[in-house]
Amino acid sequence: MSKTSFYNITSEVGKLEAVLLHRPGKELERLTPQYLEELLFDDIPWLGKMQEEHDMFAESLRKRGCKVYYYDKLLEEILRNNDVKKALIQEMSQFTGIDKLKESDAILEYLGSKTSVDLAEIFIAGLHKNEINYKKENRSLSYYITDDYPFYINPIPNLYFTRDPGAVIGHGVSINSMKTSARNRETMILSYINKFHTEISTTETSQWYDYKNADAIEGGDILVLSETTVAVGCSARTSPEGIEKLAENLFIGDSTVKEVLVIQIPFKRAYMHLDTVFTMLDVNKFTIFPGIENEVKVFSITPSPDSRSALRIVPKDNLKKALGESLKRDDITIIQSGGGDKITAAREQWNDSTNTLAIAPGTVVTYRRNQASNETLRQNGVEVVEIEGSELVRGRGGPRCMSMPLRRSPIS
Repeated sequence: MSKTSFYNITSEVGKLEAVLLHRPGKELERLTPQYLEELLFDDIPWLGKMQEEHDMFAESLRKRGCKVYYYDKLLEEILRNNDVKKALIQEMSQFTGIDKLKESDAILEYLGSKTSVDLAEIFIAGLHKNEINYKKENRSLSYYITDDYPFYINPIPNLYFTRDPGAVIGHGVSINSMKTSARNRETMILSYINKFHTEISTTETSQWYDYKNADAIEGGDILVLSETTVAVGCSARTSPEGIEKLAENLFIGDSTVKEVLVIQIPFKRAYMHLDTVFTMLDVNKFTIFPGIENEVKVFSITPSPDSRSALRIVPKDNLKKALGESLKRDDITIIQSGGGDKITAAREQWNDSTNTLAIAPGTVVTYRRNQASNETLRQNGVEVVEIEGSELVRGRGGPRCMSMPLRRSPIS
């Protein structure tokens, strides 16, 4: 791999140099009680407070020397290119089913007339039916039958969890295939940013996964443990088939990854992704939701000795031992959240206590509200950078969920 690639993630805990965030916006104001489940929310957050908290989060990263990129800004910048604008409008039309509607011409004309700033907002906040003006006699039957549903293009309120649509591994990127339709447009847009944004796009960038693949895999399940080992959670959102495809692409491509460590967690919404119950804190330290270590199954995937395109899958005895073998360390420490107290851990796990974002070896960002878990980390030699999260957490995600690292310093 050429060193000209913008991306560089060879460890989960290397000093964070560049990150992709999305500041919550108008898309959150379009959440209503009747569509919460469909859009993967349990509650309606207060946008103004969310934005304050998110700004504090971004600033805490900048203070540690990290450059912050914003998803909507990158999208707006690539939409200034008319060819990209036309292509994205066309794929958006197909992706959302607009191209099948009788009123599609009016919608496409409306989208094409928008500035790059306004179009970027529509692609994220959605397109309401009342924004399109056309005669009643030109409306399609589907307009009347589904008239109670207000959008031609759905808002994507989960976008502030930028971790899931993509994951940088080494000098390449995985543009993921989301499990739920509510989020699959996020990856389509990310693929255009990856391909066309001049600051991060290069001809040297390998792509380890394609969002058009039918097998789901999400970034909250992908942890880069080292230059040679990636852990992937098999969860309610990431399929075994998706993991195998990612492993094949890494092994036959020009990555340095030699092993994919699969960690199967219970398929529950409360756990959702691997990083909701397990994250890396330092080169030899991890935090975990207590008890989950007894429920997980661990498998090692390596290239078959007979063929680089074939996989060798070996079950492992337990998580701690597997981590030690993969990282070639005998000092692995797994710290239970909530101080190991089951009631405290369960309460704080609901507020993503184990969803830590490492910004340097042994330094992590967490929600301030998880006091017991944060104190436990400090007692184990971890520096904790606390942020507010009373509204951010309503989407069921923490600092790691809200960030897509693009570059980290190598571990020396």
